[in-house]
Amino acid sequence: MSTFMLIPGAGCDAGYWGQVADELRGLGHDAIPVSLPSEDDSAGLAEYADAVVEAIGERRDVVVVAHSFGGFTAPLVCDRAPVQRMVLVSAMIPAPGEAPGDWWAATGHSTAGDDDVFYSGLTDEQRAAAEKYERGQSETPMTLPWPLGAWPDVPTRFILLRDDRFFPADFMRELVRTRLGIEPVEADGGHMVMMSRPAELARLLL
Repeated sequence: MSTFMLIPGAGCDAGYWGQVADELRGLGHDAIPVSLPSEDDSAGLAEYADAVVEAIGERRDVVVVAHSFGGFTAPLVCDRAPVQRMVLVSAMIPAPGEAPGDWWAATGHSTAGDDDVFYSGLTDEQRAAAEKYERGQSETPMTLPWPLGAWPDVPTRFILLRDDRFFPADFMRELVRTRLGIEPVEADGGHMVMMSRPAELARLLL
């Protein structure tokens, strides 16, 4: 049995991972959505990683899963705690010393967009459910350099979403290859795939 630590993106409570967590438990594993201190102006990336490491506790056979902005936190966790592997789900991929706020220009991604892009692919009911997990997002972690000098030596997979309009497939496909040196696993779904296709995503995580 593995334990999946599910890390959310910016300005979101981890509750949006709930359906995936239920699916993973139904498949015989444990799953823990971890909320980050996103509204705390005193918290930076180190404190975000602290929250996940604390939630891991003494658990073993841990798989760290990160979505969107969670890609800046997951490698810090893997650098500090014993984990089996890391899975990035349409996540930002940091470079050493790169502040999250600089990631957009450094990667050539436009920050232009709206909720329709972020929530594309969701039904009205699914979008209403997802919006319940919206939280404030402090700018503090956006200004601090990513502290690792290299990507952690942990088996890493990237799930690329073909229908993602927030992080488009062509953009992310190239970024995964250049920054991680791997080929992504591709799946159908938009940026909030955990709300639209939780069963499919759970199986991919396995």
